[in-house]
Amino acid sequence: MMNGLTAVKESGERKWIYPLIRKGVYYKWRSVISYVYLIVFFAGPFIRIGGQPFLLLNFMERHFVILGQVFWPQDIFLFMLASLVFLVCIVLFTIAFGRIFCGWICPQTIFMEMVFRKIEEWIEGDAHRRKKLDAGPWTKIKIAKKTAKHAVFILVSFLIANTFLAYLIGSENLLKIVTEPVAAHTVGFGSIWVFTIVFYLVYSRVREIVCTVICPYGRLQSVLIDEHTLVVAYNDVRGEPRGKLQSNANPLNLKGDCVDCGLCVAVCPTGIDIRKGTQLECVNCTACIDVCDEVMGKIGKPKSLIGFYSENMIRIKEKPSFTLRMKGYATVITIMLGVLCYFIFSRGDMDMTVMRSAGTLYQEQPGGYISNIYNAEIINKSNENRVITILSDDPAVKVKYIQAPGQVMKGGMAKTMFFVEIPAAHLHTAKTDVKLQLYTGKQLKQTISTTFVGPVND
Repeated sequence: MMNGLTAVKESGERKWIYPLIRKGVYYKWRSVISYVYLIVFFAGPFIRIGGQPFLLLNFMERHFVILGQVFWPQDIFLFMLASLVFLVCIVLFTIAFGRIFCGWICPQTIFMEMVFRKIEEWIEGDAHRRKKLDAGPWTKIKIAKKTAKHAVFILVSFLIANTFLAYLIGSENLLKIVTEPVAAHTVGFGSIWVFTIVFYLVYSRVREIVCTVICPYGRLQSVLIDEHTLVVAYNDVRGEPRGKLQSNANPLNLKGDCVDCGLCVAVCPTGIDIRKGTQLECVNCTACIDVCDEVMGKIGKPKSLIGFYSENMIRIKEKPSFTLRMKGYATVITIMLGVLCYFIFSRGDMDMTVMRSAGTLYQEQPGGYISNIYNAEIINKSNENRVITILSDDPAVKVKYIQAPGQVMKGGMAKTMFFVEIPAAHLHTAKTDVKLQLYTGKQLKQTISTTFVGPVND
């Protein structure tokens, strides 16, 4: 694996990259995926599933909604499990396909290449014109183009910032910030502009440095890929020795299929030369595949000089295979996904924990009843406030509140203390199992078994 900082010159100065845009088969598929992603991204905060947002990550209020399912801090173990599943999925995906996520699905790449890069080309021209414009003096035309480009960049960054904030606070709260006076929402209004500035700087200045230096995933792939991993690679066995195409070349002077046109370097958004081998800066965007296939078609050579290859496919003509290592990770993912789905779909929207009051004995009550004191903690995981009631499944057993729970707020918790009274005649052992039921209105939410201590009646 080759390493190097393509964004820095030998002198230490920033090396600006001006990638050409070539539209091939892979580019068209990337465009389709990108447009679907952008539609979902901008529409996401306003989509409702069962009355709940499509996605909400409200960290301040600790309120999360994923695909219409509401999660509260009490479900933290589900997030931990989901995070583990996600990490294992990343590992498996990288082992199988390298860094293809970065070039096809990563928001940084999609916004940079499919939004901001296209705006830049629309206003300033193709890569050659942009490079010439940047190197030239500040004329009226240059000032006009730069002003227009950065104005559009700020506008798009502002839209992204609003959408991003909607995922954090909800579309309803965002609409309040937008429509109501600024003085009423100074924090929210300030947050929008902070996000706007961050996004603008990322896509106008930082750019590919996010992928080549800042993002840790590129460095992670170097320890995950092996000789079986499919990555965007140059088939040097077929391409070398490279050389310019010559019409009167000596037939005995055999050359590889690479005509050394340099277009694979010119289209790369991170500025690498794929012919130097697999490099951590490569985001597997497939731009080099498209342009190389175009060249091969023009000179009558087979396509896929650059393509999806593993090292073994190039060296020993091995076919892609689902290796034992991949099978192991796939098995772990399947098991973890099964466990995660079980917990998600089996969890209730109310949760009650009941404990007999420590250090207390039973009490004799009028009417021949024996009582125990209990403490209960009720958690409301739903998205609405609820009035709860605790009853016993046995009509002969009474529940009398010392501290009534009342209304439990959405995502909140309430504590209650109560007596459980049982007729002495019903007690035949020192410890008796009692079932307590949690109701919201007439709907039974949960049944809890607990122990009742009393005298032994012969």
